[in-house]
Amino acid sequence: MTISPLRKFVAALLLMLGSFGFATPALADVQVSFHSFNGSVLWGRYPHTFIVLDGTLANGTRVNENYGFSARNSAEAITQGPAQHMILTETANSIAQTNRHFTVTVNDQTYRRLRAEVIAWRDYPGRYYDLDERNCIHFVSRMAQLVGLRSDVPSEYVRRPKAWLNYITRRNPQLGAAEIA
Repeated sequence: MTISPLRKFVAALLLMLGSFGFATPALADVQVSFHSFNGSVLWGRYPHTFIVLDGTLANGTRVNENYGFSARNSAEAITQGPAQHMILTETANSIAQTNRHFTVTVNDQTYRRLRAEVIAWRDYPGRYYDLDERNCIHFVSRMAQLVGLRSDVPSEYVRRPKAWLNYITRRNPQLGAAEIA
């Protein structure tokens, strides 16, 4: 992670003010990482994409969360169209086996917007998961938009999470990220 010169200056200024006894606000530092899971029908998990939020809010609250969007029942999603949905979280062991494509640092306000969006997808009434219209890629695309990235879901990527995140990497060269083979 690189720290901008402005952020370094503000941190130094706050440190200096704190040393003179002035109360200073904490700097928020939450990283949003975008992951893909290769998956395999033979191993019982389909390809998937999700986000990981890790860091500290300005009030000192520690953040260590991850969110993806999925159907409650894969067979229902494949055979019957729109299906019951859920927000899926991964274990630390599962995350360690995924592809981390890129990471973006966000402030508290953006973190709260991301969490509100997760809740909106989780609480949407009825059958909201659709393999071609509202799957994990569409969910992560929305998260990417909320952190300021150029993000869309062309039809050729709608069921290919790793290829889609590589596409998003190409669309956002400011990330300085490399595509994952």
